[in-house]
Amino acid sequence: MSFDRISSDRPIRVRAGIEKPDIVVVLDPSLLRIGNVTSGLKEGGTLIINSARPLDKLAAEYGERWKLAVVDAGEIARDLLGVPIVNTTMIGALLKTTSLVKLESMIQPLKDRFGRLAERNVNAMKKAYEETQIREAG
Repeated sequence: MSFDRISSDRPIRVRAGIEKPDIVVVLDPSLLRIGNVTSGLKEGGTLIINSARPLDKLAAEYGERWKLAVVDAGEIARDLLGVPIVNTTMIGALLKTTSLVKLESMIQPLKDRFGRLAERNVNAMKKAYEETQIREAG
């Protein structure tokens, strides 16, 4: 488990774990079988899952309490990056599902971070953005 705090209007000083997240991103679909990925997720929050399973099947399991998004980031990463590492791919799903950051705003940071491998990572992020399926809460 890991967490990030994002704020655009004030410094973040809290360093403790997050007990009531607004958004949960599941990078590894095996976690769906071994843990409660929605534990503490706020009512009306957002659940973003890397899975080859269709949105309607996951929606049946997770109900309508949360906004649900799904993308097969593993397949995208294998196709475009050559490895099943889904971190930058799932950024695309996060950006499509939320209004935290615009897709275009992530391109230069990925170029800065990945250098010669940037184009593949940018393409993986963009493909995930395009292929992410979303079902609104309620």
